[in-house]
Amino acid sequence: MDVSLDEQGIVAREFLDGLVGRMTLEAEVTITQPEEDTIELNLEGPDLGLLIGPKGATLLAIQDLTRTVVQRKTSAANGRILVDVAGYRRKRKDALARFTRQVAEEVQTTGTRRVLEPMSAADRKIVHDTVNDIEGVETVSEGEDPQRRVVILPVSADT
Repeated sequence: MDVSLDEQGIVAREFLDGLVGRMTLEAEVTITQPEEDTIELNLEGPDLGLLIGPKGATLLAIQDLTRTVVQRKTSAANGRILVDVAGYRRKRKDALARFTRQVAEEVQTTGTRRVLEPMSAADRKIVHDTVNDIEGVETVSEGEDPQRRVVILPVSADT
């Protein structure tokens, strides 16, 4: 069933406010709509690192829980819900893109493929998208989750 993004945002904010309160943290939740079918809830406040966790693992779990709560309470089958804490996702994306460009330059220079560490699907997408804009290199994903990783390869002359 289609449910307005405004209604989904209200339910998501209530859930996040309750979660933060139970954890005795202080956070302000703001809602933006970066795309027509997407809402993003951003939590800002002091000492919110606990909500991010190692490499964003806790943040990803909170986002999944938020989506589940919204779907159960509203029966929504539309829209996309993103959760961020203190701009972590943007900072992570920027840092990962910078790292990817450095590795791609190394692959171009040496002609040797580079296998990156296992990463989430969202992080792999950032790597693939970044490399798509760089000539002379390409990417493939190898392995199975949770050990799936991106390989950056030099483009062979016959491709």
